[in-house]
Amino acid sequence: MTEQHAPRDPHAFIAGLPKAELHVHHVGSASPRIVSELAARHPDSKVPTDPEALADYFTFTDFAHFIQVYLSVVDLVRTPEDVRLLTYEVARDMARQQVRYAELTITPYSSVRRGIDERAFMDAVEDARKAAEADFGTVLRWCFDIPGEAGLRSAEETVRLATDDRLRPEGLVSFGLGGPEAGVPRPQFKPYFDQAIAAGLHSVPHAGETTGPETVWDALTELRAERIGHGTSSARDEKLLAHLAEHRIPLEVCPTSNIATRAVRTLDEHPLKKFVEAGVVVTVNSDDPPMFGTDLNAEYATAARLLGLDERGIAELAKNAVHASFLDAGGKARIADEIDAYTARWLAP
Repeated sequence: MTEQHAPRDPHAFIAGLPKAELHVHHVGSASPRIVSELAARHPDSKVPTDPEALADYFTFTDFAHFIQVYLSVVDLVRTPEDVRLLTYEVARDMARQQVRYAELTITPYSSVRRGIDERAFMDAVEDARKAAEADFGTVLRWCFDIPGEAGLRSAEETVRLATDDRLRPEGLVSFGLGGPEAGVPRPQFKPYFDQAIAAGLHSVPHAGETTGPETVWDALTELRAERIGHGTSSARDEKLLAHLAEHRIPLEVCPTSNIATRAVRTLDEHPLKKFVEAGVVVTVNSDDPPMFGTDLNAEYATAARLLGLDERGIAELAKNAVHASFLDAGGKARIADEIDAYTARWLAP
């Protein structure tokens, strides 16, 4: 890495920087305002309706507790109107952070299983996507993911929803695998990823967040991953780091999330710098931002501190996400050019 100077005002620079985000969850992006509104709609839920009380509710003891709380918020999304509200408001929050493009991870199985009609679900997310692009200028694309804790039944349903031409939404670009990793081996999902890839979707499973680097290898060899969600434990395997760097397979890094779920003990111990020094492509993401008390701007500030980046370095990090995205070439070029123009204006004497 070249020597860099400290930014004059990194937070102000980041706040105005055009960005793309590749690892952010649909329900996990619900702000306290939206969660409290959904909880008020469904008073039988255990989720607090007071936005201030949500801060305590979103304090996790470990990854298993996080999943438990996450699923309680999933249970608030019960109607197509809930889906539409959530999706549109998530886009509004992204636009406020200058997010030009985002690949939002959606778990349709969780909503359909709770009784939302599958056609109505697809219509709701697509209506919100189109309205958000028109109103905010933020382009959304979807990653449909398997909730690993729900087993192979959920995999069957997710791949059906993702590949049925009568249901598949226009904005769908990729296929993922989330939830807990321990006790949920990646290889069992190979047939479902094979089907999704055959249907033209990109492979972006979570791996190596709370398990060892062998889970990342499984994602690469069995699920044909094009990007890795988290990949935190990759730092423990030099051969794996070399493989990721050589084949330009990006890691979707989410620093604050890794601390909140206890995947990493402290930010200073986070392997982000090791990834960069090994030549691995890294992108910065927020994962489930309101649940972790963060947002994408805060994650960029954290990454800039850990990596010692100046404005140009932060801008290059932002372009990593653009280039690693599944946006078309013209769209990538437009956002990358916008990042360069913004940075030049900021640094102009």
